[in-house]
Amino acid sequence: MTRLLVIGYVWPEPGSSAAGNRMMQLLQLFVQQRWQIIFASPAAASEHIADIESLGIRRQRIELNNSSFDTFISEYQPDIVVFDRFMMEEQFGWRVEQHCPQALRILESVDLHCLRHARQQANRQQRELCQQDYYSDIAKREIASIYRCDLSLIISTAEMDLLQQVFRVERELLHYVPFMLDPVTAASAADELRGFKQREHFIFIGNFHHAPNWDAVRYLKQDIWPGIRKQLPQAQLQIYGSYTPQKARQLHNSAEGFIIAGRAKDAGQVMQQARVCLAPLRFGAGLKGKLIDAMQSGTPSVTSTIGAEGMHADMPWNGAIEDDADAFVDVAVQLYQQEDDWQTAQQNGFKIINRLYNKIELGQELLQIIATIGKDLEQHRLNNFTGAMLVHHTMQSSKYMSRWIEAKNRLK
Repeated sequence: MTRLLVIGYVWPEPGSSAAGNRMMQLLQLFVQQRWQIIFASPAAASEHIADIESLGIRRQRIELNNSSFDTFISEYQPDIVVFDRFMMEEQFGWRVEQHCPQALRILESVDLHCLRHARQQANRQQRELCQQDYYSDIAKREIASIYRCDLSLIISTAEMDLLQQVFRVERELLHYVPFMLDPVTAASAADELRGFKQREHFIFIGNFHHAPNWDAVRYLKQDIWPGIRKQLPQAQLQIYGSYTPQKARQLHNSAEGFIIAGRAKDAGQVMQQARVCLAPLRFGAGLKGKLIDAMQSGTPSVTSTIGAEGMHADMPWNGAIEDDADAFVDVAVQLYQQEDDWQTAQQNGFKIINRLYNKIELGQELLQIIATIGKDLEQHRLNNFTGAMLVHHTMQSSKYMSRWIEAKNRLK
């Protein structure tokens, strides 16, 4: 039986974030292979974490900068280790390499943090993104982590292109695997989803721990919603989000139809009650879970170029893509009012899901690449000298920094 260890930055919360949903999709795929799985994390558990133990997955609390992890992993001896985000590879990768050198090391990138950071910096300074933005300290850390791993899972075609064309990462170290979803059939959509006339209002949904979401909410409040409300005075914008901070709650104004609704108990349910999803994201990376939720719920969306990036290939969007605030307002109002346009957009979303996010095909491809690399892991690593070099230097630097922190903690 294959032994898998997943080292999570946080415990999976599929109701809170797209990253949580993504992790659950991967775990369910691995469970189907009857692998023995331990999910370990140094994070504190919340009341919203998924019940992974019901899937047969063991939970293990681990500590940062603590040699207790060495004992744990030496006893478990996993065949495969998945690092959830590059920060976990930085913390535990050298320990895995030291105690389980033959374990296949996989990085689940979630999205490219360095790309999101670069765009956030440019947006904050109200300027265009430039080449220098890409080469931040975060990028140096993240790309180094990709090289140290045997395989990195990349969620977006745009990020695949960026890694190969800008950072010159070899294709053999990367595997494209977006969200893995069930298909949407015409019959199930007709039976389970509300129609145009049974829906009302606009919706935005997103985890407020994620900076692009908070920026989008402020942008909606200041530049977009006043224009929509002027044309549709009875409409509301209902904003759902986990971990809603006080600064967001202060934007609530029922007289203006700007409703801060807090955490959604069921994102799919509130999404399919709305007529149109608004997602004017001005920076970010990866794939946007809110827009996937909208497609699955039959809810057309209006988003930005960054919002739709890497999500629909050459297929018509599930609504409209606009970066100008005034144009965004106009297409949102039109989509809200015109039933024919709305229905066409809804069907576009179903086609995108079925063509690009087929979980059976994507799961088989991922398992195949893992098996292929695992069969000839030694040669795969010989072909990645840059990675071997970075592993060597990390062992010398991160290892002794961690040891120093551990010794210092003992003296407290």
